[in-house]
Amino acid sequence: MKQMLLAGLLAVNMSGFAQTPFNGLDMNLSNLSRVSKAETRSISPENFTGERGKGGMATPSNPIRRNENNASWAARDLGQTWKVNPYVKIAAGETLTIAEMEGPGAVQHIWMTPNRGSNWRWTIIRIYWDDEKTPSVECPVGDFFCMGWNEYAPLNSLAVCVNPGRAFNCYWSMPFRKKCKITMENIDPKAELTLYYQVDYTLTEVPDDAAYFHAQFRHTRYNEPSDFTILDGVKGQGQYVGVYLAWGVHNVGWWGEGETKFFIDGDTKFPTICHTGLEDYFCGSYNFDSNGKYNEFTSPYSGLCQVIRPDGTYQSQQRFGLYRWHIQDPIRFKKSLKMTIQDLGWHYDGRYLAQHSDVASTAFWYQLEPHAQFPQLPTWEELECN
Repeated sequence: MKQMLLAGLLAVNMSGFAQTPFNGLDMNLSNLSRVSKAETRSISPENFTGERGKGGMATPSNPIRRNENNASWAARDLGQTWKVNPYVKIAAGETLTIAEMEGPGAVQHIWMTPNRGSNWRWTIIRIYWDDEKTPSVECPVGDFFCMGWNEYAPLNSLAVCVNPGRAFNCYWSMPFRKKCKITMENIDPKAELTLYYQVDYTLTEVPDDAAYFHAQFRHTRYNEPSDFTILDGVKGQGQYVGVYLAWGVHNVGWWGEGETKFFIDGDTKFPTICHTGLEDYFCGSYNFDSNGKYNEFTSPYSGLCQVIRPDGTYQSQQRFGLYRWHIQDPIRFKKSLKMTIQDLGWHYDGRYLAQHSDVASTAFWYQLEPHAQFPQLPTWEELECN
């Protein structure tokens, strides 16, 4: 009798599992075969609204209206449907809404490429969820895509890819319930920005326990001898999922002895999580050094993606770009989170050196709204890459 009862319960449970509808989110190789009621949409300059059947409708015209028919001259002999409006122009000091969509749904991929010669720290990406007044994402576009030093380097990871020709891609899952708005601000004091972009998203049901994506930028040009704060003031429940660091060294020698620390849910002087050094936290070892040279690498979860060597391996004024994604090992918090890293190198006699580095960080996390207000972004003068 017990065996029959257990078999019946198992059949009911398996039947309920099999009938659970797939919402088209959390995509991976094992579920690509599953169909769902999700609807795929995409916003670009060729379809500003993402509406079904509204792409590629621009017609060549003269004179050209701003951000409409930008490639009229190139398409003048071919007409409608022939790549008439593939990009937008953002004037100096202008903020342009590049995508706005009604939910529920999720952003699944963002691709963009700025014009050659632009300063990637002078273009600010902001993302707003569900009509919020302050953005959940606010960051220079170069740092958001792990290219903070305004110099192209190939990057191949699960969350961010940067491909030849300064092609920026991100695959962070960004669910929203009511609305998503993405803006780009050009803070260059003089130059206009030309931007090609595509935002790929799906319209579908979002689980009740899905948190919202956040990204925050911080920067100091000449750090005081102390821990650099990567993230602070986070209140609520969520999980930290990664960081990109753009690190500029003002002194000679190895610069990455500093420990990363996570202060979770009210930790004060001492953190719950303390890593043993910068290269250790970024999943490397021994200065990323092989035969006296730094070794760039990119992998699914971590990388030393930029090494700018003006004076040799251990000389002054070198710059580095590093990322670490906590995709398999998110740092979970229930009430609050703070993250710091020590700005620490070596004296020649084997003592630690408290440095004064140029450090910029972009922290990525998910949390339930509302979020705390972000620190004010630096000015264009402070963000200028030398």
